[in-house]
Amino acid sequence: MGDRDGPRRRLSDRRMSAPASRPRRRRGLSVRWRLTLSYAGFLVVAGSLLLAVVGLFLLRYVPRGPIPMRSGFVPDRGDLQDAFLPAAAWAMAFLLVVGLAGGWLLAGRMLAPLDRITEATRRAGAGSLSHRIALPGRQDEFRELADSFDAMLARIQSQVEEQRRFAANASHELRTPLAASRALIEVARSDPEADLRQVLERLAAVTTRAVDLTEALLLLSRAEGGVFAQTAVDLSLCAEEAAETLLPMAEARGVELRILGGVAPAQGSEALLGQLVANLVHNGIVHNLPAGGWVEVRTAAQGSDALLRVANSGAPVDPDTADQLLEPFHRGSGRTRSPDGAGGVGLGLAIVRAIVDAHHGQLALHPRGEGGLEVEIRLPGAR
Repeated sequence: MGDRDGPRRRLSDRRMSAPASRPRRRRGLSVRWRLTLSYAGFLVVAGSLLLAVVGLFLLRYVPRGPIPMRSGFVPDRGDLQDAFLPAAAWAMAFLLVVGLAGGWLLAGRMLAPLDRITEATRRAGAGSLSHRIALPGRQDEFRELADSFDAMLARIQSQVEEQRRFAANASHELRTPLAASRALIEVARSDPEADLRQVLERLAAVTTRAVDLTEALLLLSRAEGGVFAQTAVDLSLCAEEAAETLLPMAEARGVELRILGGVAPAQGSEALLGQLVANLVHNGIVHNLPAGGWVEVRTAAQGSDALLRVANSGAPVDPDTADQLLEPFHRGSGRTRSPDGAGGVGLGLAIVRAIVDAHHGQLALHPRGEGGLEVEIRLPGAR
């Protein structure tokens, strides 16, 4: 009984937790009809007021009874009312017809841009993010709305394409260590005489790389989310902490670490900004080929901003392709792997860019003429 009731209970729970469908609304008058009736009503009211003014302020000066005259017929107020009211009624009917017809045409002409905006919205909802409204004409409220919608679609399309490209690259990068792990396990299973210690060491190295890649992806996702607590963070302390942590790696590679500059208080996440500095220092160390170079970190407060510069020696970097180093999983020429195989997972500078964007800062890459790279970052100062 328990086994049979379990699926039923889960199904009922799923039905109870399903979101309620949107209530159906009664269909009302279209905006065009409402504008038409508004125009016609305004015209009829204006005409009524005009006729009322004529009736109240003009006919009041006409006597009610017959006017004595020596000869001829002189109309009194009753005669004028009998002649005026039918004409006024026909005038009101004419104003009503003109108001409805003119209001319908004017409303259609004014609401024509909404048809293009609605069509673009439906296409975007169906998944066509490449369609644009491109509303012609002068700048007005509809043109501003259409331009804002086109800009929003462009941003969404760019983000969707970037996410797809990132997901494809991440899947490719994760597949490599997983395939290597499976190959090592198959070798150990099929070859009884295999050196298990060596297999385990290689398997541990591959697993470590997969874990590092996963942690980098999580950090990148967190930075791109932009949701974190903000405090005052001194970039000089982050630089000292990164240098202390990465000093053994630098000494093993014969790289000199230089921490210069003064206090640079920035506003942001202490964890993310610490990771930012650590990524830049790590990037400068592992890509410092040939060995025996240097990495220099400078911090300073410049006006209301905090300034961070990280430079390193190494192989020349092509200025035309330097910005591509900020893309996920992109590694420049001569920067793919260091001799000990610890060249990173290709997300260091991409994480740096995401953290800078999340803190509303500015980032610039400057290839050095004698080789190496200089990264300059400007962040809003601490409040």
